[in-house]
Formats: sequence, structure tokens, C-alpha cells
Amino acid sequence: MPHACPRPRAGLHRARPRASRRGLASGRLWSYWRWRCWAGISAWGWGGTASLWLRLARARPRVAIKRVPRERVRHWGELPDGTSAPLEIVLLAKVSTGFPGVVQLLEWLELPNDVLMVLERPERCQDLQHFIRARGFLPEEVARELFRQVLEAVRHCTSCGVLHRDIKPENILVDLATGQAKLIDFGCGTYLQDTAYTHFAGTRSYSPPEWTHFGWYYGRPATIWSLGILLHQMVCGEHPFRRGQNISGDHQLSLPQGLSQGKDKEPLKKLYQGKFGNLISG
Repeated sequence: MPHACPRPRAGLHRARPRASRRGLASGRLWSYWRWRCWAGISAWGWGGTASLWLRLARARPRVAIKRVPRERVRHWGELPDGTSAPLEIVLLAKVSTGFPGVVQLLEWLELPNDVLMVLERPERCQDLQHFIRARGFLPEEVARELFRQVLEAVRHCTSCGVLHRDIKPENILVDLATGQAKLIDFGCGTYLQDTAYTHFAGTRSYSPPEWTHFGWYYGRPATIWSLGILLHQMVCGEHPFRRGQNISGDHQLSLPQGLSQGKDKEPLKKLYQGKFGNLISG
């Protein structure tokens, strides 16, 4: 069961921190990368996170650093080796290793006031939100391929017992060199369960109607709903609900004339309405 994050002792932040090192993929990291990482932590007293970031930013291969204040870590879990870790790290450990459609967690560090995650970052990449905005909308063949990859990533996560809960363009990274899409940011994630959830985590504009009206939702149908909104954004270039508009399953889609006609439109409508439940079943 997840447990609350312990509070750092008063005054601990003034002392030189001793960072605990709990790596999940130590064998995959280069020695010079390790040296720069630890050099940054030893310099915590005169540079803090900024110093560590600058040193890591010069390393190769390129990585991304995610910093989470300890007081914001509400749920903790346990890694396979018995180590206690923030739930986001535990979930990433379950789904990221060896699967290209999920961002790889390379290392993580626990400091007195923060938790740092070292994540892979392609040399040339862009989140899907900016990828769509730069083009207005995506041609159907491009949207089809990217959406297929997102579906595979979601199916992989659910097969591992993980529910992402915040699927949206900002949480999908596109490698501009290879076209590979990667699901990122499991900060709202949790374990997949068959019973209803009564606590919502994620982005409200992607929440399903049952949460809005009844205060509960099921993991797989809610994921299908958010995937439908994502697909709409890909091919139409905009969120299907205007800001402030009530989210409803009865909402009639207004699709552009340029989309494929006839039977090709029906899958978009059904997916948006949450009728393709088998798409993400393991």
C-alpha cells in the first residue's frame, strides 16, 4: 500500500546533502555521465539543482531531468528489490524497460528536499502538442501511425497493471528523427484495478463524463475516452470541447470536411464515445 512521504527534518536543507543513489539501469549509463552526475550533487551547496542540470545537460547521450519536491510526492511504493520509491518511479520501473513506446527511466536520486529522475530524451524531439500546433492538424496517415504507437504503449502499460491517467498531447514525445512516439509523465499514474476509482488524477478537460456527473470512473473506459479526445486533436487540430463546456458523451462531433468519408469516419466517432474497449485490453 502506498504510504505518505516522510517530512525532512528541520534545518536539514542547510547541511550538505548526502544523496542516496538508487539506480534502475546503472549498467546502461556511461562512466563520464556518472561522474558529471555526482559532481553536480557534490556541488549542491553552491549551485543546487541548477548546477546539476547544467552538468547533465552537457553529457551524452542527452537526458532530461525531472525534479519533484518531496512534499508533493503523495504516494510511495516498493521496487522489486524492496527499495521504497515514489509511486511514479515504481510504475515507470514496471513499464519502461525494453519497450520503446514508453520513456526510459535511466536513474533516480533521492535528495533531502527533492526527488530527481533522469530520463531518456531523443536528440531531436517535440511533444505532440507542439507537433500538432506547428502543422495546424495532422494528415490522416501521420495521425494513424502516431496513434497506433500510442495505443501500443497504452496496451503495454495496462498489460503491466499500470494506468497512466493523463493521456494528452503534452505527455507524448515524438522523436523527429525516427517518428517514434513515447508516452511520458506517469506522475498521475496508479495501479490498474477492476473496481471504480473515486479519486481523479489527470487533466480535467480529458476526464470522462461519468466522473463529471457521478464522481467515479473505471480505468479502461476512461482511458478510451481520453484517447478519443487525443485522436480528435490529431486530425482536427483542436480539443473537441470548448473551454468551460460541459463534458458529455452525447456531444455531437463536428468533423472537418477534409477527413475520409463513409466508413472511415465511424471508428473516430466510436473511439471518442468510448465504444472500443477491447483496444487497450491486454
